[in-house]
Amino acid sequence: MVRILIVDDEQQMRQLVHVYLQNEGYTLDEASSGEEAIQKMQNQSYNVLILDIMMPGIDGWEVCRQVRKGNTETGILILTAKTEVTDRVKGLNLGADDYLIKPFAPEELVARVKALLRRSTHDGDDKPQDLIIEELCINVERHEVKVANIPVELTSKEFDILLLMANRPKRVFTREHVMEQVWPVNEWHDPRTIDTHIKNIRTKLKNNGLSFNPIKTVWGVGYKFNFPDGIKR
Repeated sequence: MVRILIVDDEQQMRQLVHVYLQNEGYTLDEASSGEEAIQKMQNQSYNVLILDIMMPGIDGWEVCRQVRKGNTETGILILTAKTEVTDRVKGLNLGADDYLIKPFAPEELVARVKALLRRSTHDGDDKPQDLIIEELCINVERHEVKVANIPVELTSKEFDILLLMANRPKRVFTREHVMEQVWPVNEWHDPRTIDTHIKNIRTKLKNNGLSFNPIKTVWGVGYKFNFPDGIKR
């Protein structure tokens, strides 16, 4: 059962999102404030959090930050009227997975929610459960990354980017190709979005004790997985 929490201080917007998603078979809960959202997240697991930013009291930024402190599984989709790139980057840095600008079409909302849910779906039983490079371990089934057996909290997009490159270590990925593989089709993102995610991956893994830089910059082209010295590719 897919459970989704809709967070917005405007009742009309909550009801609109509810109507758009109700025919998809999801269980839909609502919260009218950041405080209520945090309380619900503490008492109930959600597959997706649809989150408004501009709310009185605890705003969406703070909700996103608090949720991500101990939760890397829930997909976070931010709904906002704010269109500036700096706001998009801020949301990604706080752990959001996707952005949708108000007003939006119902089919686009549904498509983006489904894209967030796909991250936990793995087709085929022949995929390896663990991808291990030195002290780095990537578990595909559990959507989990560990360094020296200690869990590292990556967002779903950060995990997908790391897994994409680790699975094809000989390939150099352009920003456009990463977007095609990780984001929904035809979804626009500023190229700096990829750079932000790569920086976050490097920082989080390094801060958790990884002894090598997992993603190498190929100047003028993009990025590739970076094996530690002495490890065969």
